Amino acid sequence: MPNALGLERTDYKGAPSTLCPGCGHDSISNQIISMAYDMSLPMHRVIKLSGIGCSSKTPAYFMGRSHAFNAVHGRMPSIATGATTANRDLIAIAVSGDGDTGSIGFGQFKHLVRRNVPMVYIIENNGVYGLTKGQFSATSDEGQRLKYYGLNELPSIDLCLEAIIGGATFVARSFSGDAKQVQTLLKAAVSHRGTAIIDIISPCVTFNNAPDSNKSYPYGKEHEIPLHEYDFIPAGYVQPYEEITADYEEGQTIDVEMHDGSRIRLKKLDKGHDPRSRHQAITILEQAQREQLFLTGLLYYEEPRQVLGETLQLTDTPLTDLPKEKLRPSKDTLDKLMQSFM
Repeated sequence: MPNALGLERTDYKGAPSTLCPGCGHDSISNQIISMAYDMSLPMHRVIKLSGIGCSSKTPAYFMGRSHAFNAVHGRMPSIATGATTANRDLIAIAVSGDGDTGSIGFGQFKHLVRRNVPMVYIIENNGVYGLTKGQFSATSDEGQRLKYYGLNELPSIDLCLEAIIGGATFVARSFSGDAKQVQTLLKAAVSHRGTAIIDIISPCVTFNNAPDSNKSYPYGKEHEIPLHEYDFIPAGYVQPYEEITADYEEGQTIDVEMHDGSRIRLKKLDKGHDPRSRHQAITILEQAQREQLFLTGLLYYEEPRQVLGETLQLTDTPLTDLPKEKLRPSKDTLDKLMQSFM
């Protein structure tokens, strides 16, 4: 059935995957395809971004008609910042990994978040360097033992916690085996104005799929604790909404409105988490670290604040659409500017 643009779901596919059969990354690519089809994303406006690693190969596997830029290791945030600043009409979807984000690209990640660059930032988190034979990464479990690399004695970095502390306005965690949740969070992230971080635990079936690893498929299936039940309500959908309140009882729902008018509806489960509270988000993630809990869902959401282009006071017209006379000052203007410094 065609979407609003007259496109079929198959039109949003890319090249065949070259990843290991059963890799969680392929499941995420499939959910990106479904999200883009359901939301009728115009592929000519989408830029796909990645760095280096197994995860960074995946933009080739979805939205084959969109432009893609594969950056060097850890430097994807710089490309995303430049692209979205030059062309504010772009829909930026970036795919990174735990090594690309949490190790060599950690500094770039933190500054991207701080600047609130408008984009969806997906972390395909498997806890190892899968492309280079399974070494430990910054998110590997403390105490984890791998056949070829021994014991990991370092504490892991929680990238969701780092994102919230760094100033991200949308932070979620999911599991590649939970297709419905992944797709719902992707739809909400695309509708959000600002940096939307989704950390998706995506098992590496080759190097890190032992049942005792909290990045494995068996562990995720057995231990995942969703914070809410989720529904995505597109903009313009006519439906009576319940009042949004700061506190809500067991079984009640809240609606979190995105910038474009769409909403993500959250039904409270046993944890009773309100994603609009920064304090609650940090507390629940610290608890999850202490108790080895695998909590998934929308962890934190902040009412949209200024994105980078607004902070820089850029023109509403994308820089790529401005004529040369608007982009390049005249000689007289430059002379006056230089005189002002003398």
